[in-house]
Amino acid sequence: MATKYGFGKTLSCGFEEAIQAVTAALQTEGFGILSDIDVAGALKKKLNADMPAYRILGACNPALAQRAIQAEPSIGLLLPCNVLVRQVGDGQVSVEFMDTDAVLQLVDKPDIAALASDVRTRLERVMAAL
Repeated sequence: MATKYGFGKTLSCGFEEAIQAVTAALQTEGFGILSDIDVAGALKKKLNADMPAYRILGACNPALAQRAIQAEPSIGLLLPCNVLVRQVGDGQVSVEFMDTDAVLQLVDKPDIAALASDVRTRLERVMAAL
């Protein structure tokens, strides 16, 4: 699966198992989870609307984030790297990664473009490890 702004794959496992696998694979590439947004839980609470499990993980590699902020202080508007984990069927979970090459083209700076490619390569390794 791929879009202009992301890439990913479908896993055959339970939702919580997918969250744990994604978190562990991100850690091997130096990423931690800064935020964990439970969209399905929020919609249930606020609108009493049911939907399949849907969480957005805000992943951050501190060293790479520091480099990005030093090169472009306003880049925080585009951080962290979002990883979407969503239930797509019984025992099927989609894991999608923000395409940093596509998103960070908005900045139009060579230092940021190089950094975006580095981040994308790391996220591709995370995806391959799943």
